[in-house]
This record gives sequence, C-alpha cells and structure tokens, in this order.
Amino acid sequence: MNYLAHLHIADHCGSDLVGNLLGDFVKGNPDGLFPSEVVKGIKLHRWVDSNTDSHSIVLSLKRFFPENLKRFAPIAFDMFWDHALATRWDEYHHLSLTQFINQSEYECSQCKLILPEKYERVTKAMWGGEWLFSYQSFDNIAYALERMSKRRPKLSPLAQCSEIMEQEYDTFMAAFSQFYPDLLMKAKYSQT
Repeated sequence: MNYLAHLHIADHCGSDLVGNLLGDFVKGNPDGLFPSEVVKGIKLHRWVDSNTDSHSIVLSLKRFFPENLKRFAPIAFDMFWDHALATRWDEYHHLSLTQFINQSEYECSQCKLILPEKYERVTKAMWGGEWLFSYQSFDNIAYALERMSKRRPKLSPLAQCSEIMEQEYDTFMAAFSQFYPDLLMKAKYSQT
C-alpha cells in the first residue's frame, strides 16, 4: 500500500495518521521514540505492508510479471492499489476523496513532534504536489514508477512494471475489489 491507502486504513481503524505515514521512514523498533499512539500507527503500517505483500490474491498476481520483474511487483502494486482506491473511493469512505485528503493533511499538520527529515520532505512534496489526488489517473501511477526507476540503477526495472499493469488493468482492479475489503477487516481486527 502507498500513502492514500495507509491514511485510509488508519482512518478506518481509528489509528494515528502521522504514525501510519511514518512507517516508511522509521527503521527498527519505534517503541520509546514516539508517543504510544504514533508507535501503534507505525506498527499498523508495517502490519498492512506485510499482510498486503503476503496476501494470497496479491501473490497470485505476480504470475503476470516476467521473472526479471517479479521482485519489483510489490512496489508497483503499492502504487496501483492507491490508484484502485482513489478510483473507487466512494465504495470505501463516506467523505469525498477531496474532503478526506484535506482533512488528513490538516490532521497531520497538527502534529508537533520532531519527525525524520525525510518524512518532512516527502510529505511536504506529497501534500503540495497533490499526489493523493493524482492517483486517480493511471498515467500518474506510471509516471511515478518511472520517476522512482530513475532514482537508483537497481530500481530501473520499475518503469516496465506499468506496462504489465496497464495490460492486466481489469484483472488487477478486480483483485483489489476482493482483497482490499478483506485487508480492511483484518486490519481493524488486528487493532483490538
């Protein structure tokens, strides 16, 4: 899952939004580094990532990727799942996508903790660049994967993943409709 889904799942579970965004920026055991609610959010983020990557439906979709791209499929899927959620938003939330994003940005802006510099830099670009809104267009997902592929040579195959996702678009969208409700249910249960 990427930023939009992590925020949505956090909201769905009544979890801390900043903590759920921090999951990609804090390594190791977060206990004692942040208030307990933020730590719970970080742990929910990690739970979501692990359960998404190991979900039987998601694993079955790797067969569409040639061998040299299989290890990049989870990164590509993270972006695709945000696209699927953004395009089907009304099925999963009572607020409009615009209202939810604006509310999430406001809530995150109220955090007064000292947070990792990379988190601050990325989230500033995310809110300012309206990334979450842009996920509604598949072209923007392909563009994001292409940009990611240029950051480091070992990520260069990511650019090819968007071609597979475009070819199998309907299959992947149908898979999202099956696995995401299951993930939401399990995520909420994991918090009790």
